[in-house]
Amino acid sequence: SQLVESGGGLAQPGGSLRLSCAVSEFTLDYYAIGWFRQAPGKEREGISCISSRGGRTNYADSVKGRFTISRDNAKNTVYLQMNSLKPEDTAVYYCAARSTWYCSLSSSEYTYWGQGTQVTVSS
Repeated sequence: SQLVESGGGLAQPGGSLRLSCAVSEFTLDYYAIGWFRQAPGKEREGISCISSRGGRTNYADSVKGRFTISRDNAKNTVYLQMNSLKPEDTAVYYCAARSTWYCSLSSSEYTYWGQGTQVTVSS
């Protein structure tokens, strides 16, 4: 796969996790990256994205103030720091790439997808 997510797992409410999205086969410099999640029985939700050089970010209201997206183009990796986790954050988390400098929270605008990593928030 060209995008591989890692860092998911079980966290307690109020806890933190950091997800990573490692990209291979192409250089991140020219790609905007988005993070999405999908809970059972729900549609895929765009939660955060970052422009190709990292200068612009966007967050869904559901995660604003709790999640932080960042990227290290030298390592070809994008991160999602998730703090103050809630049970409703439980979902499979995906990263995706699009070959534009600006990012979007719309899943239809992304070309490349990872296979996802499970995040479960439970006591």
